[in-house]
Amino acid sequence: MLSMTSRDNNPITQPPPALPLSGVRVLDLSRLIAAPAATQMLGDLGAEIIKVERPGEGDDARTYGPSFLQRDDGQAQLAGFYLAVNRNKKSMTLDFSKPEGAEIVRALAAKSDILVENYKVGDLARRGLDYESLKLVNPALVYCSVSGFGQDGPYAARPGVDSIFQAMSGLMSITGDPNGPPQKVGLPLIDMITGVYASTAILAALRRRDATGNGQAIDISLLDVAIATLGQRAVDYLITGEVPMRAGNASTGTAPAQHFLCRDGEVNVQAGGDRQFGNLCRALGRADLLSDPRFGNRMDRWRNREALIAILQAVFAADTVRTWCDRLQPQGVICAPVYDLKQTFEDPQVIHRGVAMPMQRSDYPPTRLLRNPIRFSDTPITDYAFPPTLGEHTEAILSDLLGYDSDRVATLRAAGVI
Repeated sequence: MLSMTSRDNNPITQPPPALPLSGVRVLDLSRLIAAPAATQMLGDLGAEIIKVERPGEGDDARTYGPSFLQRDDGQAQLAGFYLAVNRNKKSMTLDFSKPEGAEIVRALAAKSDILVENYKVGDLARRGLDYESLKLVNPALVYCSVSGFGQDGPYAARPGVDSIFQAMSGLMSITGDPNGPPQKVGLPLIDMITGVYASTAILAALRRRDATGNGQAIDISLLDVAIATLGQRAVDYLITGEVPMRAGNASTGTAPAQHFLCRDGEVNVQAGGDRQFGNLCRALGRADLLSDPRFGNRMDRWRNREALIAILQAVFAADTVRTWCDRLQPQGVICAPVYDLKQTFEDPQVIHRGVAMPMQRSDYPPTRLLRNPIRFSDTPITDYAFPPTLGEHTEAILSDLLGYDSDRVATLRAAGVI
């Protein structure tokens, strides 16, 4: 809370400033990771997120483990997959394959600013819940569809998961050891980046809606995102026609820029530029390398990288990761220890920034989840709601937002609609 002083010098308390998306309502018909990551971002920024889930089962991510956070009474658990992308949301259960459920979705869409869905192409259209249908009840609706291959094209009807798009985009082909097979990145990277692209697109469409009064449909494809994520490696191919290959932990086109094995672990060193290389050689006590014609400039070092890396590896192997970081960093050498996650969350900088924040609800043990990395100066993100239990807010949404009385809610529950 912000503390202020009134004109009569009595202290008064002012509420914190509203978050940027306060007053925006999102109808979230998404599951698993990519689209829920987008709606979590909107929720972190202050939007009200109404997460619609199947009665009895809910989002598949709720049970996708390991790992699991066990409820205190042992009767339920929440998977890490679900906890990672569902904070700051309300959960309601709704079977919109039933006419009464579809009608509730239409009523909620009429009162929402944004709808996000990741159903197979055509599924929602069969229920009259596609963009063309819902814009009739809310012309200002921003409707974001997240799918594997997009809303059109020969693969539009295909399902897909993150690994499929890492494979098809070429990301696996440039990941891993040069002498090994193509390698998957160690997390659902394309899902998470798709969430960022989707939330960015939604915010852009929302700004246009606020200026014109008109919503629009957004088509986000995980394959499109995966290819866009390749950035420079894809452009290298487009301008040269040469297929880039795996470089392991080394950078491409510059050296030294890679991991080195130390006595107790690995250190990542980025010293490919001439000035950085000079700093590295002096800090290592190998200034003689600066006069070696094989290593005179960036291209020389790249062409002769095998010889250079062998020399440097022998030096790094003689001491510890911490010793080398303490020696190199003050000399302007960009380097860092290669951490496991335990080491990451014990790092003083990570602790200082509060990246892992304590969270708890009354029926679950204390845990830590991740903080949003966005830091606003005037509207800081300080409050986080624990990911909801299945259907936790169903009755409140129906009564408060749609005006349903208790009898009508009970009828819907008896019919299996909620």
